[in-house]
Amino acid sequence: MFGDSFFKKVEQKTNVNKDTILSLADKLQKGNMKDEKVLSEVVDEIANMTGKNVSSEKKEKIIKTIMQDEVPNNVDKMF
Repeated sequence: MFGDSFFKKVEQKTNVNKDTILSLADKLQKGNMKDEKVLSEVVDEIANMTGKNVSSEKKEKIIKTIMQDEVPNNVDKMF
């Protein structure tokens, strides 16, 4: 589906390697996005990948929003 050149471009821009991207994609495909534990792991993994600190309050808000199917189309405006 995606070639190595795609992953190299992503890695150059984000400092996230191919294996990490594929691991996260696998977790998202196989995970139950209504399971709080799975969502918590995904939020933690994305925070670690991006080097961002996510407070427990923000993490709870993200999980609650996803579990209640209230994710807006413009997620960047959500927080």
